[in-house]
Amino acid sequence: MPEIKITPLGAGQDVGRSCILLSMGGKNIMLDCGMHMGFNDERRFPDFTYIAPDGPLTSYIDCVIISHFHLDHCGALPYFTEMVGYTGPIYMTHPTKAIAPILLEDMRKVAVERKGESNFFTSQNIKDCMKKVVAVTLHQSVMVDGHLEIKAYYAGHVLGAAMFWIRVGSQSVVYTGDYNMTPDRHLGAAWIDKCRPDLLISESTYATTIRDSKRCRERDFLKKIHECVDRGGKVLIPVFALGRAQELCILLETYWERMNLKVPVYFAVGLTEKANNYYKMFITWTNQKIRKTFVQRNMFDFKHIKPFDKAYIDNPGAMVVFATPGMLHAGLSLQIFKKWAPNENNMVIMPGFCVVGTVGHKVLNGAKKIEFENRQTVEVKMSVQYMSFSAHADAKGIMQLIQYCQPKNVMLVHGEAAKMEFLKEKIKKEFDLECYMPANGETCVVSTSMTIPLDVSLKLLKTEAQKHNSLPPDPKRPRVMHGVLVMKDSSMCLMDVDDACKEAGINRHLVRFTSTLRMEDPGPASKTAEKLLHLIKTRLKDWHVQLTEGSISVESVLVKVEGSEEEQKNVYVSWDNQDEELGSYILGLLKTMGH
Repeated sequence: MPEIKITPLGAGQDVGRSCILLSMGGKNIMLDCGMHMGFNDERRFPDFTYIAPDGPLTSYIDCVIISHFHLDHCGALPYFTEMVGYTGPIYMTHPTKAIAPILLEDMRKVAVERKGESNFFTSQNIKDCMKKVVAVTLHQSVMVDGHLEIKAYYAGHVLGAAMFWIRVGSQSVVYTGDYNMTPDRHLGAAWIDKCRPDLLISESTYATTIRDSKRCRERDFLKKIHECVDRGGKVLIPVFALGRAQELCILLETYWERMNLKVPVYFAVGLTEKANNYYKMFITWTNQKIRKTFVQRNMFDFKHIKPFDKAYIDNPGAMVVFATPGMLHAGLSLQIFKKWAPNENNMVIMPGFCVVGTVGHKVLNGAKKIEFENRQTVEVKMSVQYMSFSAHADAKGIMQLIQYCQPKNVMLVHGEAAKMEFLKEKIKKEFDLECYMPANGETCVVSTSMTIPLDVSLKLLKTEAQKHNSLPPDPKRPRVMHGVLVMKDSSMCLMDVDDACKEAGINRHLVRFTSTLRMEDPGPASKTAEKLLHLIKTRLKDWHVQLTEGSISVESVLVKVEGSEEEQKNVYVSWDNQDEELGSYILGLLKTMGH
């Protein structure tokens, strides 16, 4: 049986550093190439020595597919292509191709220029890496080579995020990357065909969560911010430059407008200005409402939200600040957090998932003191709130996707082991599907059934349809097609017998079977024939039965009665090999009458 092999180099029972090796039909595909936000040493990148101990990896990998621009999915790409060595094709959507290099450059600056790290890629590496990228459009079928085909589907989550359907021969896999099954204020919900892949590889960040109604969460979010600024406190909202940032800005902007609030709201610029320009550029990737209002005004031109300057950190009075990055692991959001954390009037609202090891993860777990590398400790007296505005599918969404695309097997990645285990059992129970959850470095082998594609001649299809339509409707009746399987070059076709003979240049031979029955029936043979005709007609109502020159014919089946006026009659039943079933049925019918 053909097999599909999957080995996670990252995101196996873990969130962060997504990188999955997929082997099927003799092709090797790398799905995402991310970095881990919780580590500052070599563990941040996937272990590429697993593929080959050293040297370039182009000969081992047929293509790389990047699902979206978040760094835990594309952060190791320049390292992989320029430092490890890979010159093959890399596929991603147009928005991902536009935005990924900006985020990579920003991360490089933080790591190299601020933290002084070595063994890191350069700005030139990022540019050279992006030259290898082939941008794909949604639903466009791309042939990587003669056998490997890929197609992207809309995944929601962030601008440009896509799920990928991958096919080699008769085997197919769907890789979801990160996706969101509920539409939000600026993006639509994920969507995919009923493509019935052999394997669905799904993220499972929120494997055990079923989120409450979005409206309640939004009301709660606005209420908490309003209460905090009313008492003169400062609110920090750590976000990633694209995605939740735009979502929450639209929410806050409309609330400030409605309530006529005067408290300043800032957005740490830099990345975000560029980001909003990309939202304007790729407006077709956003949802219906934004596209509609785009003609009158751009939803990303904010009236109440102003660019932030570092000098504002120590300003007195209330303010709301959106700052990057979202997990408080570096950058401006961490700088502001250090300044504001000791004041109990202030508040930090974490709107998304935080990876183990980040400051965000520590404060969410109730840490009251946080130590930093330079022996600096910060007391956390500010209010810490967690509100999931995360753009990942929850348990309900994952089950929904399985129902949509009807896979034969499911694999969970990008989640925590205990939560995955729970969802795995649920999937097995509800869908009766085999579900896998390999750890990093563990290879999973999925056996797939062999399907052989073949063409059917038009003549054969028409004949079958005619026959089917002439019978009374019955949804349970199987539709059987009789023909000859002709193999020519590497393709196969089911043909009508005469056409197949013509194609092969041979004369057609017919085999006829004849069976003789003895029947006790006084009177002339013609009378017996009429009785048989009546019997066959009543039993085969939908068939064309006729009596000509003493013989009854149904399709190729002939029934002939011979014998003198005495009781003993010989009944001959003969048929062609193609009407074997019908001939046997009529013969059985006459036998019962003979008795």
